[in-house]
Formats: sequence, structure tokens, C-alpha cells
Amino acid sequence: MLFLVSVTRRISQVKQPRGGYIKPKDFVVTDLSDDYTLNENENINGSLVGTAVDYLTRFLNGTPKKEVFRVSLKGAFNVKKPFLADDLLLDIEGLDDTSIESACKMVGFDVAHRAGVMGYKPVELINTDKETISNIRIMVNRGLNFLKLYGPIVKDGFTFEGGYTSTINTGDGDFLTENTLWDFKVLKSAPTNKHTLQLLIYYLMGVHSNHSEFKKIENLGIYNPRLNKVYLLPINTISNEIINEVNTTVIGY
Repeated sequence: MLFLVSVTRRISQVKQPRGGYIKPKDFVVTDLSDDYTLNENENINGSLVGTAVDYLTRFLNGTPKKEVFRVSLKGAFNVKKPFLADDLLLDIEGLDDTSIESACKMVGFDVAHRAGVMGYKPVELINTDKETISNIRIMVNRGLNFLKLYGPIVKDGFTFEGGYTSTINTGDGDFLTENTLWDFKVLKSAPTNKHTLQLLIYYLMGVHSNHSEFKKIENLGIYNPRLNKVYLLPINTISNEIINEVNTTVIGY
């Protein structure tokens, strides 16, 4: 049986140099301030909120629903709940309360595909309250506004066929615009060196993959709809030594 090692799992195993392979402070930060204030408390897991914001943003930006929620559908199949997943998917239509509640339940299936069925908890127990629904609605609208400013998306929810190794054999990225690889991070604080290393790994695996779009990528970017901030770094500012070390030591090329 093939043991799955994801990008994030691999990063947790790596001891980075002081400050990180890519220091977060090297990114240029842009604040997309607006008049909305998020509620302080949310009643579901932060990773569920983040995934729901990510998927709903992609769906409302025009990506077909089954494509956006494909990992959720695979997870639902693994736990033998495909009919429940189909019903939830039908209820996701926009940013009304029912759509957001259904999206939060739907992304609860992801773990059953990404980490295995042992980590799965019944999605019927995910009951999103009004404050959390409101936060997700605000963050998705921020995400759509961000895409108007920095888009359009040329590829999203991509995997790295041709770029995986025996060291990292699973993982998927968020989206590409014409010249930037982006990661959606719904965090309460600024990115860490684990997040910046994740972006660099995605880029290097993309370059080695079958996706020709990566040949045009010039920047690494993070967008955080919770803070409504954009973080950008030109790839040509990253030294060849770091590129080579991450390629060989971290990814295994």
C-alpha cells in the first residue's frame, strides 16, 4: 500500500533554516481594506471555515460546482455517503444561509479523502451558527473582489501530475492567475514560513508537472480574506541556492 505524503505533511517534517527558506517579511503586503467587520467568534473548526470560503469563492467565480467540491465528493464516497453529498451539493446555490450551511457540511467530507476515513466525523454534526455564516459570506465577497482586482483565474484546484516524487506524492494547489501562483489562507495572523515554503513547493512541483501554465508564473502570492490582505513575492528574488535545496532536499528531485 502506498503511504501518502502530502505537501503539508512533508513541510511538518522539514527543519527550515533560521527565518525559513522564504522569510514571510520578504513578501510585499497590500491591505484591501473595506467597511466590514467580522464577528469574533465562530462555532466550527477554522479549517472548515477556510475550505468553505475557498470553495464558495471558486464556485461563485464560475468554476463548476462538482469540480470545486470534487475532494468532498471523493471523501463522501469513501465514507459511503454519496447521496447525502449529492443533496448538500444541490443546496449550494449562492451566499444564502442554506448554501453556506451546506458548504460547511460538504467540506467536512474532505478529510476522508485527504487523510483517510479514520479522521472523518459525521458532517451532520456540523451546524454553522449565524455569526459564522455571516463571516463566511463577508470573506467570500472579499475573495470575489480580490479576484476582480488580481484575476482572472487561469487554473484552479490543480494537482501536480508529473511533478510528484517518492517524497511528496499528493497535494493540490489553490489557483493560478496569468503570472502568479496563489494560495488562499483564511488565517487570523500573518503567514508563517511553513505557508511560504508550501507556496514554493507548489511552484516547483508545478514547473516539474504536466501543466504548461507554470512556465509563465513570475510571482508567489497569498490572499487572506480574513485579514483582507495580499502578500506577493517575485520568484526572481529567491536565490538559486534555495531553489536547488528545496528541489532536492525537501521535494526529492
